[in-house]
Amino acid sequence: MVGQHGDPNRLMRRVLPLLPGMVALGLDAYVVAGVLPELSASLNQPVPAVGQLVTVFTLSYALLSPIAATLLTGKPMRVVLLSALAVFTLGNVLSALATSLAFLLLSRVIAGFGAGLYSPMSAATAAALVTPERRGRALALITIGLSSGTVAGVPLGLLLASHIGWRGTFWLVTALGVVAMIGVAVSLPAIPPAAPPSLRARLGVLADRRVLSIVLVTVFSTLTSLGTYTYIAPILNRGNVTIYLVVWGVGGLVGNLLAGAVIDRWRDTRTLMGVLLTVMGVSLALLPVGPPGLLVFLWGASAWSCPATQQHRVMAARPSEGPVAVSLNASAIYLGSSLGAGLGGMVLAGGGAPASLAYVFGGLAVFAAVLNHLITARPVLSSA
Repeated sequence: MVGQHGDPNRLMRRVLPLLPGMVALGLDAYVVAGVLPELSASLNQPVPAVGQLVTVFTLSYALLSPIAATLLTGKPMRVVLLSALAVFTLGNVLSALATSLAFLLLSRVIAGFGAGLYSPMSAATAAALVTPERRGRALALITIGLSSGTVAGVPLGLLLASHIGWRGTFWLVTALGVVAMIGVAVSLPAIPPAAPPSLRARLGVLADRRVLSIVLVTVFSTLTSLGTYTYIAPILNRGNVTIYLVVWGVGGLVGNLLAGAVIDRWRDTRTLMGVLLTVMGVSLALLPVGPPGLLVFLWGASAWSCPATQQHRVMAARPSEGPVAVSLNASAIYLGSSLGAGLGGMVLAGGGAPASLAYVFGGLAVFAAVLNHLITARPVLSSA
């Protein structure tokens, strides 16, 4: 395997070419939320209808990711990554050129398909490029790219919409996709493809209780975090929300950096996940009454530490089918995001106060911590 010897810092640098693609993915998923009014006016469609652009992207990502990962298992990683980025970039070109909502929806499905293939494959590649004891750091680095793009999505969309229009935002993501393709083609070390698992082994991942229990916890963790993120403005109702988005993002970056080191040293990822979910739940529940800056920071730090932890867990559960297992976890992230946004909308439509969302999502995060303890298996810790 690549990355089994050599200087640890040099090995970690091998992961860097994967980051631009993850930034582009995170940005593309949420930049639409920042340009909804402009899209609505340009396409002469109501905002709720245009808002489905986020839904179809995330659902395409969630539903097609495991299928693509399964079909392409055993192919050279660089080829798969470049193919995924090509589809993702094509989808954004079509989005920038779209003249109708129907065409734009189709383009978002295409972009989501490319994103849903690239994300788990980049995580699997990062894990293959480093030694096992540095896998947590490598996965955290990949998550940093995704979180950076996600955090920047809404405020950057708001900024660009007033200067270069909504089409310009998609051209920006397209440019990032091209940069990512160049980086992968030129700088990513070659990784010999592993022998593809049998169809029975692939289906076994879908039926593996260990994997499914971890993935279920991922659904709840993202449902609570990104569900709250969707409605952060009405929940806080305290002036310029962009400041809190920045604090959330900084917390996420700090949490990612710390989580990678903790995963590699502590190794008890089930307990770590329980701690992260509890911190997130308490932080969310206190948002309406506590100091928002500190609580938003803790929320961001704990929430964005979860993806790397969960990726590490599913890969440990099924090491021989890592890409397929990681793709299921990646799907769970976006499925949870969609469910969280839908649940928040239902609470508000039912007459619930915006502040009540903090209590609902905070309680669900604590429930997820309990669920994590009850249904997921404790990892087998090495003596090293």
